[in-house]
Amino acid sequence: MDDNQHEAKFQNLGSRRLPPVRMANFPDADGIVRQVLLERPRSKEAVDILLVNPPTPDGELWIRTQHRVGRRTRENMVWPQVSLAQMAALLHPVYKVKIIDANAERMRWPEFAQLLDKYQPKYYLSQLTAPTLENDMYGCFLAKARGAKTIVFGTHVTPIPRETMRPYPSLDYALVGEPDLTIRDLLDHLEGKLDQRSAEIQRLFKHSDPTYRPSLNEDGSVNMHGIKGLSWREGEQIHVNPPRPFIASLDDLPMPMHELLPLDKYRMPLIKGPFTFIVTSRGCTAGCTFCIKHVSYQYSVRVRSPKLIMEELWYLKKLGINTIHMYADLFTVARDQVVELCKLMIEEKINIRWMCNSRVDYVDEEMLTLMGKAGCYFISWGLESGNEQILRHARKGISLDKVKRALLWSKKAGINNWGYFIIGLPGETEASIRDTIDFAKQLPLDIALFHIAAPYPGTPFFFEVVRNNWFRPGTRWEQVDMDKETVLDYPDLPAERLMYWQKRAFREWAFRPGPIMTYLKMLLTDKSTFKSAVQVGLEHLQWSTGKRRFAE
Repeated sequence: MDDNQHEAKFQNLGSRRLPPVRMANFPDADGIVRQVLLERPRSKEAVDILLVNPPTPDGELWIRTQHRVGRRTRENMVWPQVSLAQMAALLHPVYKVKIIDANAERMRWPEFAQLLDKYQPKYYLSQLTAPTLENDMYGCFLAKARGAKTIVFGTHVTPIPRETMRPYPSLDYALVGEPDLTIRDLLDHLEGKLDQRSAEIQRLFKHSDPTYRPSLNEDGSVNMHGIKGLSWREGEQIHVNPPRPFIASLDDLPMPMHELLPLDKYRMPLIKGPFTFIVTSRGCTAGCTFCIKHVSYQYSVRVRSPKLIMEELWYLKKLGINTIHMYADLFTVARDQVVELCKLMIEEKINIRWMCNSRVDYVDEEMLTLMGKAGCYFISWGLESGNEQILRHARKGISLDKVKRALLWSKKAGINNWGYFIIGLPGETEASIRDTIDFAKQLPLDIALFHIAAPYPGTPFFFEVVRNNWFRPGTRWEQVDMDKETVLDYPDLPAERLMYWQKRAFREWAFRPGPIMTYLKMLLTDKSTFKSAVQVGLEHLQWSTGKRRFAE
């Protein structure tokens, strides 16, 4: 049959009148699928809400917390998800809750999907950070496919809720700002449980926002526009509601449900056995241009009473936790609180080891001495740069002399020093990076880490980068890694040189006799994490020898 005959045949077929398709003659396939998959009977293990720290993009350990950012950990740290435990305490017992910390459990996506099938959550609440954005949204996709309403929170969605939600239709809600009261308010409205709030929860809402009232229409239906601190989807439109006031008193919050976390999985360098966090305050008064914490809490500061912190310490001690990280944006932000807490720890002989963070201009010798006596054995300091001009431009508010003085006081008090430095802040040159490396070597530091500057949305640093067109072409949020990639591309200091200098800074500082011994101790601290610790060590070693990505 030639080509003309073929064409004639198909024209004849096309000219025939086919009987009209009557959809009513077919079963409702959509309805059957919905009934079988989404409306199946809920098991005894089914929960109302699943609070999740999802699997990581590459199976490596990552650090993620409520008001910080996400990054890979070179220190072999596994950080406790106390923010999830805090929200669980606000939801329990009205709602059946479950926490999954997939990072701590070294869980991959297939195993995680099985747990979604097992727990059948009505609501799925997830951590979300810039470097893990698409990865975290995959968890929302899996939960949404199983019928859950999906919710995210964190420092990435807070400054850019519309642009975070727009590309991901599987995301239903975003908690903008401080998430604790917003998640309770959202579920109470959606589930019709506003009348099941205890007197303590009602007081917490009213104390934090005297103008608060349930967001209901005249007919009793939910008015979604009135739930403060919420971004939500209505068809193609994304709404961002007015902000929710901060929780007025952190003492009004119930104690986090630490027992729901895999406490035996959390690790910190140079300590034996598990540890966890206690949140002692929220907010910081300092004005650093690059800091993400101000995106969530602006410049407000709220501190917890030492008495309630002690109650939580004793509770954790009964759970077998004897090492605590006093987790705060700035632990020493309120001197009176720190002094009273240290005195209580000494008087009550709680006998725990603890660590914290600080700034060199928020300590004095007397306070550090008391902290050492109370069991503090490690302080992490944000030092950033060894160049005075870089520090001034970043509004760090410290001098190099203050750095040396504070770290010497700390050492004298028997406290170890952990220094964090940033490579690539505005104004950086290869000469100023050299200043930072040389300065770090002069300091009494037990551990030093060098990260690449990261312009997180909402920070003054971010707007400076946008204004000067310093973003690399083709930038994706997943490149805001601080360790392995960068989104920055300065005219005189391109991305490749920033990554080279970050690695060189660590090599030069770490591969000296003193630091080498510290890192060997870190690798051998805990036999249960020895294998992963060795991998961390090998990665460091690879930076110093062998294949270098960038020529000097």
